[in-house]
Amino acid sequence: MLQLLLVASFGAQQAAPRTDPTEAAAVNAVFANLGQLMRWTDISGDPCTGAATDSTEIDDNPNFNPGIKCDCSAQNNSTVCHVTKLKIYALDAVGPIPEELRNLTRLTNLNLAQNYITGPLPSFIGELTALQYLSLGINALSGSVPKELGNLRNLKALSLSSNNLNGSLPTELGNLVKLEQLYIDSAGLSGPLPSSFSKLTRMRTLWASDNDFTGHIPDYIGSWSNLTALQFQGNSFQGPIPATLTNLVQMTNLRIGDIVNGSSSLAFISNMTSLDTLILRNCQISDNLASINFSQLALLNLMDLSFNNITGHVPLALLNLNLLTFLFLGNNSLSGSLPSSIGPSLKNLDFSYNQLSGNFPSWASQNLQLNLVANNFVISSSNNSVLPSGLECLQRDTPCFLGSPQSSSFAVACGSNSSIFASDNYTYLPDDAKLGPASYYVTGAPTWGVSNVGKFMGSPMGGGYTMQSSNDVSYTIYSSSRQFRNTPDSELFQKARMSPSSLRYFGFGLENGKYVVTLQFAEFVFEDSQTWKSLGKKVFDIYVQGERKEQNFDIRKEARGSYGAVKKQYIVPVTRNFLEIHLFWAGKGTCCIPSQGYYGPQISALSVIPVRKEKNKRKTGVIVGAAVGAAVAVGLVVLAGLYVRRQKSRKLSSEQQELYNIVGRPNVFSYSYSELKTASENFSSSNLLGEGGYGSVYKGKLTNGSVVAVKQLSETSHQGKKQFIAEIETISRVQHRNLVKLYGCCLEGNKPLLVYEYMDNGSLDRALFGSGRLNLDWPTRFEICLGIARGLAYLHEESSIRVVHRDIKASNVLLDANLNSKISDFGLAKLYDDKNTHVSTKVAGTFGYLAPEYAMRGHMTEKVDVFAFGVVILETIAGRPNYDGRLGEDRAYLLEWVWQLYEDDRPLDVVDPRLTEFNSEEVLRAIRVGLLCIQSSPRQRPPMSRVVSMLAGDIEVPEAVTKPSYVIEWQSNARGTSSSEPGAEAMSASPFLSSVIDEGR
Repeated sequence: MLQLLLVASFGAQQAAPRTDPTEAAAVNAVFANLGQLMRWTDISGDPCTGAATDSTEIDDNPNFNPGIKCDCSAQNNSTVCHVTKLKIYALDAVGPIPEELRNLTRLTNLNLAQNYITGPLPSFIGELTALQYLSLGINALSGSVPKELGNLRNLKALSLSSNNLNGSLPTELGNLVKLEQLYIDSAGLSGPLPSSFSKLTRMRTLWASDNDFTGHIPDYIGSWSNLTALQFQGNSFQGPIPATLTNLVQMTNLRIGDIVNGSSSLAFISNMTSLDTLILRNCQISDNLASINFSQLALLNLMDLSFNNITGHVPLALLNLNLLTFLFLGNNSLSGSLPSSIGPSLKNLDFSYNQLSGNFPSWASQNLQLNLVANNFVISSSNNSVLPSGLECLQRDTPCFLGSPQSSSFAVACGSNSSIFASDNYTYLPDDAKLGPASYYVTGAPTWGVSNVGKFMGSPMGGGYTMQSSNDVSYTIYSSSRQFRNTPDSELFQKARMSPSSLRYFGFGLENGKYVVTLQFAEFVFEDSQTWKSLGKKVFDIYVQGERKEQNFDIRKEARGSYGAVKKQYIVPVTRNFLEIHLFWAGKGTCCIPSQGYYGPQISALSVIPVRKEKNKRKTGVIVGAAVGAAVAVGLVVLAGLYVRRQKSRKLSSEQQELYNIVGRPNVFSYSYSELKTASENFSSSNLLGEGGYGSVYKGKLTNGSVVAVKQLSETSHQGKKQFIAEIETISRVQHRNLVKLYGCCLEGNKPLLVYEYMDNGSLDRALFGSGRLNLDWPTRFEICLGIARGLAYLHEESSIRVVHRDIKASNVLLDANLNSKISDFGLAKLYDDKNTHVSTKVAGTFGYLAPEYAMRGHMTEKVDVFAFGVVILETIAGRPNYDGRLGEDRAYLLEWVWQLYEDDRPLDVVDPRLTEFNSEEVLRAIRVGLLCIQSSPRQRPPMSRVVSMLAGDIEVPEAVTKPSYVIEWQSNARGTSSSEPGAEAMSASPFLSSVIDEGR
């Protein structure tokens, strides 16, 4: 009997559940690849043990993260466990989605949200057909949405929010007929919403703001009868808003904004009696509020109909809704007087920028937020006391001091509670007014004022900064950092004013004339690291005097990271002694990073200075002595100095004047000619680093010990002046770790100078095959190529301006002391619009690097640089230039030789014989990338962001690469002729290789 019990006990132990071996290996690989530990398992280490199989909750349990849940229920006497849930949430896991994940075929829940997952969204996710909940939001995923996701027919919730995806939504997603929640806001998507989405009738929540969706909002959304939340802000939808939305009677949260064109009415909201939040902001609505029976919308808490063309009077029924707390009706065409009463909850009312008039009602007290800026109220002593002072300066036709200017300049430290004396010799006044959702403030003088409108939908807190939210109505933000890049005035950037919708600053009583308006910004909430908190975007538009100066302005993008100062300057006219600066949120940017409600405009400081004063600041001043006895003599010196300067100013060439305009940009500092002459030892030949058609480059040592490179424009080169201007114009607006940094310039005399960071190891061509060649091993060469690719990807796709370099070559890639590669020489660079191709009548570039479509037809896109990069990466692998006549006819032309080796299945034979050790898999990948980049058709060449991903191994490189037609032509001509000069046939057959090199020569 005892023996039987022991056998039974042993059998029970043998039958203990264990994870399916394939799934166990997959879980181990996924966690290892994403840098996570499985802390829940028992001593056996089996994934399906411990909390993975007991009653511990995983979905909303922060203490069980990361983790998995398993199903170990016996089936057919089986003791195998299957993984059903996997969560790695907000742990800053880095890397692509592991391939092994495809083996977890029983998964119903997959949550990888709020990490730093990179690479494409793999198509094999579509194989996990048991999935019901898939959350990949707030990551760094790129590429398009794979159509295979349409196979997840059991899916109930899908989140792809806040990623770097591109392209349109695949039609196949219409097969997800069980889908109830879809979150695709800030995902990078574009195009129209697929018609197949009409089948998604179970949809309850759709967030799709901050993309570039086009076309009309589909009528079929009106058939989603279960829909309760819809967000469509910050897209490119055309109006009108479909009338079918009136069928959505269960809707509680509706946010539509930023419709491109097409007039809409308000009639469709009449049946939405469950609405709590209604935002129809900037929607091209033309209607009268009287057409709506607001008493039916009794549950409304917030309504925003601002920035439309709504007419008529403000209905009494609207203001008396019992639960209504926030009402935004600014920037419309409302007229008449305000109603006589309001509801008990209504504490925030915005009627700014309308045509309202009359007397203030009794409820208009200081116990609520009431913004009446830019209306037609007549402010008298009897009614002025009920509202914050200064409103009389902010009515439409009666700005203060109209015709009687009182000042000529002002400067404001936005959000600061104390004055700051800055390096520009101006005192920035404090701006510590307690602003809120519908408020304004005017200084006591009055000299300037500010108006804020909007409610943050959420309240950001934490992470090294503090924000006062709408509960204590400050709308200012503070940084714990005391140091900011690109500025000598870090104190100006430690505090900032922010707004969720519309922030305006005003100047009163200014003298009429032209002014330099300087706006200064810094982002200090998003992290500069591979964490999910680095993935946010804060985007807004800037208007000055009613003219849009910046669209989709991104502080962090401009500054090349957080804690970097950005300065924007505009010359604007003041004609009625009044100035307005408007920062406007157009629905763009992330909403929820690093926490809910961090979005909208933000500004650190501003100054408004007459143009004449700003010009005087930039001129070399004349020091006037204080001795009274010398006053007359000094006066003559001053007059003589001013006369000489005026005469010199008249002789400035148009190129120099253009340079003076550029120098006002942030990060472009001015050096004196004598300073640079001394630094370079009078431009000694011993310090000469290189020469070109533009002039020469010298090594220099400044008085502070810094070593720099000084580029001197040749006095005789007219073409050089154009390139010089192009170079400073371009490089002063782009900054990246793989671009050579411009320190400043000198504009004195006929030889303007540029000052760059000094690159210890010179150019790549010298390092590879020049007289000063370096012993570069393969890892170093690979990192050099990857750095060039990243720099080009930034120029083409990531910078605020899009740039085609046009002269990528080994001699224009410089190496610093650590052999990091940096792209230089922007003299031929062109700005371009990525929606248009550019045809140039003058081809610019260098022999051997020119793309065929550009050399032969002047057809210029960013793919010109891609072609040149392909040549450079092959040169780097081979350790030789693209043409070397000493190597014999079959090897003289690098591109032809590489293709021949690739066809003969000997691609690694191209590797520089000096490389005795190398990673053959990595080299082969780089060769294939190079061959893709030098395809004949620009359409066949990958964008540089994809090149980076392929080189880094994040995505596969196609093995089948088409031989370019020009190589076929070379080889055909070579076989059919017997030229006495090696390679002459190829040159004759390929005019793009023998094109004129420099533009205009």
